[in-house]
Formats: sequence, C-alpha cells, structure tokens
Amino acid sequence: MMLTRKDEELIALLKLNARESVASLARRLGLSRTTVQDRLKRLEEQRVIEGYSVKLSDETNRGGISAYVSLEVEPRRAVEVTSALTSIAQIEALYTVSGKYDILALVTARSTDAIDRLLDEIGQIGGVTRTDSAIVLSTKLDRR
Repeated sequence: MMLTRKDEELIALLKLNARESVASLARRLGLSRTTVQDRLKRLEEQRVIEGYSVKLSDETNRGGISAYVSLEVEPRRAVEVTSALTSIAQIEALYTVSGKYDILALVTARSTDAIDRLLDEIGQIGGVTRTDSAIVLSTKLDRR
C-alpha cells in the first residue's frame, strides 16, 4: 500500500501519543476531523495500523530483565521452531534475520534465573541448534 505524506504524518503523531483525540490530530495535520477519521479507518482496514498498545514506563518495568536471543535453526525447521516460540509468553517479539543466526527473539523475565530457565526451554525446542543471548543493560532510545 502506498502511504501519502499526510498518512505518514498521522502515523508519526500516533507513535508519539496513540491516545491523542481525532480533533487534536486534525488540527495538527490541518485536516478536517472527518478526513482524519476516514484515514484512520482506512489505515486500520488495510492493516497498516494493526492496533494500539500501552507502553509502560521504565519505573513500572523496573525489576524486569530483557534479553535478545539469537537462534540458529536447522534448515527447513524455521516454521516449526517459530510455532513453538510463539507459545512462550515471555517472548515479546520474534524476527527472522540474515547472517549467522536465523531468528532473533526479544524476551523479558523477572530475574536472571528466569532468563536462564527460559534459555534452557528455548534450547530444548526441536530444530534449535544453537543460541546466543545478550541481556539489555539500559535503553538509550526506544521509538516503538
């Protein structure tokens, strides 16, 4: 789908504050309220916008530990491995990647012990041949 400049501006504003009112968005974009509502509806129907979510503060997340886990997967078993990974609640995101590893997972748990158990669980999945992990020490920028 081709996004217009106004679509991109609307999306950028929603990334900053997904709860901003349609009236306020319309004023900031120089469009009518109806036009903004129609754009939002179209972007949602075409699955450009797949939903709206809550972003927790670092204060709220304190005590949680995040890690990126790189997984090497046996050839032709990526679908099976991905299916198994999606059933693990502590996995927040999965990406297929190029390079030495095949899948990158973002995981979150309450302690390093919990991360350790999670890594053991991931390593037991059939088709996973190797994992490598990096614990996030601090976040310098997150525009998600």
